[in-house]
Amino acid sequence: MALIKLDIHNVRNIQKETLHPSPYLNFIYGANASGKSALLEAIYVLGRAKSFRSVSIKPVIRFNQQALVISAQCQQANGSFTQLGIQMDGKQHEIRINQQTTPVRSELAYRLPLQLIHPKSFELLDAGPQLRREFLDWGVFNEEESYLDAWRRCKKALSQRNALLKSQQLNHINVWDKELAYYGTIVDGFRQQYLEKFKPVFADILAKFITLEGIGLKLLPGWDNSQSLADVLADDLSKDSRYGFTHSGPHRADFLLTIDNRLAKDFVSRGQLKLLVMGLKLAQVQLLMNRQDSQVCILIDDFVAELDQQNRAKLLACLDEMQAQVFITGTEKTEFGELGHFKNHKLFHVEHGHVKQI
Repeated sequence: MALIKLDIHNVRNIQKETLHPSPYLNFIYGANASGKSALLEAIYVLGRAKSFRSVSIKPVIRFNQQALVISAQCQQANGSFTQLGIQMDGKQHEIRINQQTTPVRSELAYRLPLQLIHPKSFELLDAGPQLRREFLDWGVFNEEESYLDAWRRCKKALSQRNALLKSQQLNHINVWDKELAYYGTIVDGFRQQYLEKFKPVFADILAKFITLEGIGLKLLPGWDNSQSLADVLADDLSKDSRYGFTHSGPHRADFLLTIDNRLAKDFVSRGQLKLLVMGLKLAQVQLLMNRQDSQVCILIDDFVAELDQQNRAKLLACLDEMQAQVFITGTEKTEFGELGHFKNHKLFHVEHGHVKQI
């Protein structure tokens, strides 16, 4: 789905702006604190009902205003149109899809799949496993409709089991063991299937940026998979009861990116690590777009911070070939290089919260 009209009200320093983006490449430049990132943040809020820059939505709302409102007209791959909208005041939110109110945030994520690349994205391979689980789950969520229900049921069973462990009320813990083992195994199966589909796409995308031999991706399910999850939960009960939480399960899953069976992050250069993360992110987009009915919106904040000039050119060529809708920010127009050979692009300048198409 591509945004063809975007209305932003009261997001950071943007009071009221309307854009008509290109369905493909959109370049946004302006001085620091001009509102470039706020524009990307508005799109992200529309697709995720949360910010990527702040845990709370309150700082995202323009100073002295009660609520932010973001709406968009979107065109689907089949040519039909969808209207999306969200209003948030810091305590409550209202989501509307085609003029109908829905309480379910995941509906926005299904309608407007977003992939974000910004300076902190490169913690994906550096930080703990939670970021990698979230990365993997975004892909599975968009690939398998039934995944979200299994993931939610697994999460509920884990929460209930942990509550019993903390309170030392173990009489009925076997009920939640069965639930967690059943849905946890389903979640792991979906993740494994997704990663197998993902591997060849990742290899193709990465080859556009860098040549590295012996690349491998391996999913760690979160328990010793030589045993069933049900058996592991039973074996761990004494330890889990002592510490008050569940040690094993899909909530502890991780994936390893290796080169010649060694963790890539331990010996590649910082620049190579950035390219690996870029490859991972874009491969997720490409895999989703391989389905004829899917289009993804890619948000790239602070273009220069991510890549050198040569790799920026490679990235733009790759994005142009993918034909996803892309929003890229930079401080200077020259940072994007020569744009004349990109047929489907628009250029916007942001100054003091005002957005103007050039």
